[in-house]
Amino acid sequence: MKRPLFLPLLPALALALSHPAAAQRPATPAAAAAPTAWTDHTRALPDKLRRVPVGLSLWHTPNPNYPEPDSARPGGYVWKHQTTVRADVADLEIVECGSFIWYSAAGWQPNMRETPAEFAELFGCPDGRLRQGQPYTFARNYRYADSARRLYGGDALWYILAKDKQGRLYKGMGLIETEADVNGAAVVGR
Repeated sequence: MKRPLFLPLLPALALALSHPAAAQRPATPAAAAAPTAWTDHTRALPDKLRRVPVGLSLWHTPNPNYPEPDSARPGGYVWKHQTTVRADVADLEIVECGSFIWYSAAGWQPNMRETPAEFAELFGCPDGRLRQGQPYTFARNYRYADSARRLYGGDALWYILAKDKQGRLYKGMGLIETEADVNGAAVVGR
């Protein structure tokens, strides 16, 4: 099997992003035991995202992202970032929002998936309808670790699928890099 050129750039560890339903439990690579989402290892994208035209911009800030001590959970850490999306081609209706993680040689694996209603709540987007050119932000898209030993870096590929009034499907994607070093410095005692 041919190895894609980007493979050495992808981490061996996962990013398991927390969202409100999972905010109380720290995410780990072991929690992401899911079916393979990336069957063609000669292509960069998971199957679900291939051959769908880009029609949304999606980005994370800050990126790369570093953990910091979590004042709400002594001994814990939090990666604080936000995720923003904008419909570029037309007014669009959300079909689904989710992410894939990379934590082993198996490649991209499904991580989380939000319904249109969940997306609408998290991104402050009434009825899951994106107005062209209007940014919508998930301001507290945080990931948590309950101790320094649970800090690990990785990448997650967030995606949004949405359709226009004619039913054409579009995608938006954004990679977030999370690091294990607190504020860019190695954690002692890990």
